[in-house]
Amino acid sequence: MILLGVYTSNVTYAASFLDIEPEDLQYGMCVTYGTLLASILIESRFSSYFPTKNYLMAVYSLIAITIVSSAYVSSFEVFLLLRVFEGILMALPVITVRQLLIERFHSKNAIIIGFSFYYGALLLSTPFIMNIAVWFLDNYDWKYMLYVSGALQVLNVFLIMITFRGHRITKKIPLYQIDWISYFLVLTSILTGAYFFVYAEKMYWFESSQMVLSLAVFLITTGLFIFKELSVKRPSFHLEAFSYANLRIGLLLFFLFYISRATLSLCHGAMFSIWNWDPSRVAAVQYINGLGNVIGLVLSAVFLMKAMPTKYIFMLGFSLIAVYHFWFTFLFVPDIALTDILIPYVLQGIGVGLLFVPLVLFTTSSVPQKMAATSGIVAVSGRFWGSTIGFCVMQNAVVFLQKKHFLKFSQFLTANSFETQDAISKTAQSFMDKGYSLDNVNTLALKKTLSNITKQATLLSDMEIYTTVGYGLLVLIIFIGFNQHLKQSFNLFKSKLWIS
Repeated sequence: MILLGVYTSNVTYAASFLDIEPEDLQYGMCVTYGTLLASILIESRFSSYFPTKNYLMAVYSLIAITIVSSAYVSSFEVFLLLRVFEGILMALPVITVRQLLIERFHSKNAIIIGFSFYYGALLLSTPFIMNIAVWFLDNYDWKYMLYVSGALQVLNVFLIMITFRGHRITKKIPLYQIDWISYFLVLTSILTGAYFFVYAEKMYWFESSQMVLSLAVFLITTGLFIFKELSVKRPSFHLEAFSYANLRIGLLLFFLFYISRATLSLCHGAMFSIWNWDPSRVAAVQYINGLGNVIGLVLSAVFLMKAMPTKYIFMLGFSLIAVYHFWFTFLFVPDIALTDILIPYVLQGIGVGLLFVPLVLFTTSSVPQKMAATSGIVAVSGRFWGSTIGFCVMQNAVVFLQKKHFLKFSQFLTANSFETQDAISKTAQSFMDKGYSLDNVNTLALKKTLSNITKQATLLSDMEIYTTVGYGLLVLIIFIGFNQHLKQSFNLFKSKLWIS
């Protein structure tokens, strides 16, 4: 939770501390998550070689050192290198921790319960860390947030030291014949692809030689990775897994799910820039969405235990997110009360919590057990590319629509317009009443008017984006309803072998 939330939960503070743009911070997160995605290819070889207790203690110790080290970094390039290292460290304990968690439950629903806890922690990471961060940043310097984050990893090491035995939980596999070539090819592909999607709008797409180069490297390394996996006898990634329809559907649903989740950033942006809520209030409000996540996770666990058909869970979850989008379309107004957004905001959280674990289980159980690791990588790929491309889509949509609406509104802001003159004179009078000098009131009034136009353009853009995504989700729900591959509930592999 710390690694996921320490930067993304407080973008403004982190970006200002590092003296970088929000896009740079987004790319830093993509670097971490992309490295995690690539490292899953080889992670099991390391976790199988070392005793679990020593392995986890070493990993969390290195995580603590890395987080604290980032407090003293002033170079963005060095920061990215640390984020690569954090991505590797984030991947190393994933399978081991999940397996240990599931083995604590001895009921037939152990996988459902374990996954609900595990992925619930990931969903709740942002509001949890953001509230800690806001408190620290109100009382201390940004560096102290990183010190505390590192200290929590030390706490992990202490807990492992006193609770774990030194025995192995898997058979020891020697550290040889690790497919480093595939690892570096897929890592390069992920990092260059993410770079293209994050910075494309800022650098005017193909007008930038950097964008052309990054896209070319992305396509070449992806092609080389596919060629290598097809040509070897024991591939790290089984491409034939894509011949299974449910895996392809699971990947598509994950991708669209994360794009629909990306609109939540517009809602939080409105809280800051339009409704002028202070950071502590925005942080506290996110707990409401987190409560919805918990409700959705509990409901999804109950539905899965009752063997409810997959399509009904998916249709219900996406329907709740669609309702949230249509409802919120009418809530993008200059001022609003928390009670007005409460119900749709909770519904979004319930929808997300309802979908997350079923999507993971559906995707990972869509193929034979020998391809289980591949299906897990596909599920993580859907989350990674969905969030990365979702950021790109929202960024481009917001920039295009805000520019379009601002120009249209500005056409009415003329010297001959009675409404314009009346608005400026009233605003100027309000500044004069506050004690500003006559020389400044007209300038301030004009700036205030332009600021109001910018806010109106932002609100109208958010309305259009939410409406479009809402209709897109309706189409998706219809597609799920008519899809023949989603008739039955999925098989959870009673042997649990696929988990490891």
